This record gives sequence, C-alpha cells and structure tokens, in this order.
Amino acid sequence: MYSIFLMTSFKPFLICLILSSFLYAQEKPKKLLAIFAHPDDEQSVGPLLVKYVEEGVEVTLVIATDGRLGVNQYNDYEAGDALADIRRKEMRCAAQVLGVSLRHLTYHDQLKAAEGFDGHIPHVQQLILDIKDIVTEIQPDAIITWGPDGVTTHMDHRLIGATVTQVFVSQTWKSPMDLYYFGVPSDFILTAKEKTLRGQDRKYLTAQIPYTQAHYDKAYQALLCHKSQYPATVIAKIKEERSQMGKILFLRQFQAPNSIKKTLF
Repeated sequence: MYSIFLMTSFKPFLICLILSSFLYAQEKPKKLLAIFAHPDDEQSVGPLLVKYVEEGVEVTLVIATDGRLGVNQYNDYEAGDALADIRRKEMRCAAQVLGVSLRHLTYHDQLKAAEGFDGHIPHVQQLILDIKDIVTEIQPDAIITWGPDGVTTHMDHRLIGATVTQVFVSQTWKSPMDLYYFGVPSDFILTAKEKTLRGQDRKYLTAQIPYTQAHYDKAYQALLCHKSQYPATVIAKIKEERSQMGKILFLRQFQAPNSIKKTLF
C-alpha cells in the first residue's frame, strides 16, 4: 500500500521535473561572441551588442590586443605599457556601458610584426589557440568578427578576422554556430578605390540587423570611454557620419559549402 502511494505521489513530481528541464532547455539564453582587435573596435557593432544584451542574449566581447601603439593626433601619449594600461581601463568602462562580458587579452598591437618571423609567428599562433579555447568554453550560437577587409584594411583587423575564421573551420563544433563578418555596403562608399579596399556589395550582406535610436545612443555613450583615442567632439562627428547608414547593421555570413564539387567549373 505504501509503495503504491509512493509511486502515485512520485509521478507528479517526476512530471514536474521533466517539464522544468524542458522549459529550462527552451529558455536557455542564446550566446553571442564578438571578437575584435583593439580597444574601441567594438564601436563597429556597438548598437548590435546593446540590442542583444537588452534581449537577454549572453554577449561576450573579446578584445585581442592591449592598445599599446594607440598614439594619434588626439593624444600626446607614448606607445608602451603605460598607454596599454590606460586603454585597458577605457575598455572596461566601455564594456560596462554596453553591458557585455569582457575578455581583454594581452597581445601586442600589430601582433609583434616588427619583430619579424620569430617574434610574430609564435605570437599569432598562440592567439589562434587562445581564441579556440574561448570558443570551446563559451560555445556561442553566433560569432561576429572582422571580414577580409578589416573595414580600414588594418593589419590587426584582418588578422583577427582570419584567426577567428581559422578556428571556426578547424573542426566540427558540438553545437551549431554561425560566423558573421561586419561589413560596409559599397554603395555607402564614395570612391572606387575605397569601395575596392573595404566595401561589400549588398548581395553578400545578407544579415541586416535593425536597431533603435536608444541602442545607437548607448553604443556611442560607451565610445566616450575611449578618451585616449577620441575627444567627445570627434565622437559626435563619427556618430553623425555613421547615422547616414541608417539604423541597420550589415553583416556577411560565412557560408560553408553543402556539397562536394568534382570540378571548378
């Protein structure tokens, strides 16, 4: 009698447990991994990061380099450890405003290219392995990085994009994930030279993600954290110029072939 009672009373508990597990699986948040080169590179997709944080996506931002060479016409800093420390603090500020989880790696700007083969190659090989470890740990649903153009053709941008792509294609991942490259439509670019250097025809930019003015404003509030790179007046100008592209962020999805070809033609 007691065993019958135990079994009948256990059934509702078991059903509730199964339903709870199912609901948990259904409600498990999506994960977005954004991987870029320098502190302040996140501005390219800032509104998108804000949008997805607001929607409950777990957003992780990886910045590969420490910004030690970030001297420009807006500051009088010297390149080196002191500037790297400043930019690390600025990056933490920006990540907090955006609401993302930050992984700021310690690789040098230009990835030690000036040190030649023996300096550069070990540096970038370790970067590939570190990015692989991060992707393995997080198992994101989507990754965003630089495309082959790097937007500005910056060597670090292009190499980070290539690094992420190599990690992505190097194995079959446990969970499905998509890879996207940030892009600028060629018709937004005025000169033929610049179109070739950094533009993409819209037919390739098949992910076109809308965002709101609030997302846009918060992204540029985060950019204000990067005081060593941009005075507020310059940021206001950048924000105005970017507004000409409308409230859409353009991405090109990496597409793997789904069949084996026996000829190139």
